[in-house]
Amino acid sequence: MKIIVGLGNPGPKYAGNRHNIGFMAVDALHRRHAFGPWTRKFKAEIAEGELAGEKILLVKPQTYMNVSGESVGEAMRFYKLTPADIIAVYDELDLAPGRARLKTGGGHGGHNGIKSLDAHCGKDYRRLRLGIGHPGAKELVNGHVLGDFAKSDAAWLEPLLDALADNADLLVKGLDSQFLNKLAIATGAPAEPDQPARPKPPAAPSSPKPGGKSHIRQARPDVPKMLPTTGPMADMLKRMFSKTEDK
Repeated sequence: MKIIVGLGNPGPKYAGNRHNIGFMAVDALHRRHAFGPWTRKFKAEIAEGELAGEKILLVKPQTYMNVSGESVGEAMRFYKLTPADIIAVYDELDLAPGRARLKTGGGHGGHNGIKSLDAHCGKDYRRLRLGIGHPGAKELVNGHVLGDFAKSDAAWLEPLLDALADNADLLVKGLDSQFLNKLAIATGAPAEPDQPARPKPPAAPSSPKPGGKSHIRQARPDVPKMLPTTGPMADMLKRMFSKTEDK
């Protein structure tokens, strides 16, 4: 058995918030697959079903985000599960909208819901982070996460949630790369973080070919090797060379 928990805040006031994308993801799973009706238990709304031949418990904690771990920890202990049996789905400020990342364990990144899960369940659970973008300044973060998605966000949000629900079997089976690729194809967002463009190292100067000119010599115009044969200059050169030969 596995628990898939979506993080968010309960009530219609928060339903459209960016912070509630975890709830939205679990709702999409519930709509797309044969789960039972939502019921109340473990301080949460829960629904039972099956994915990839495995029993799944969907959980939406009703304790508010900051104490989500109380609900999930209670369900985990009731079913005698371990952190490895939990998949948490939540919003990530440091990912661009439409991006997704999936890993086991790690830090909380300042996310209060994850802090609570870490405290009540341990840290070694799988974490599906869904990008909501960063507003660009720390003082704007609270209003951003507790603000509703804009209408324009539907262009990536709906395909993301649909792809997540359609490919949930891959998520449950632990086929993380395939799962993330499906989400990336659906949203047009890269499945992996962008790598900064690295400037190409300057090409090493080519060595002059044997018998050829150096790059410095090549840059100089060829000077005709002509010596005067008559006149005062010719006489001076003759005297110079004759002295050299005498030595």
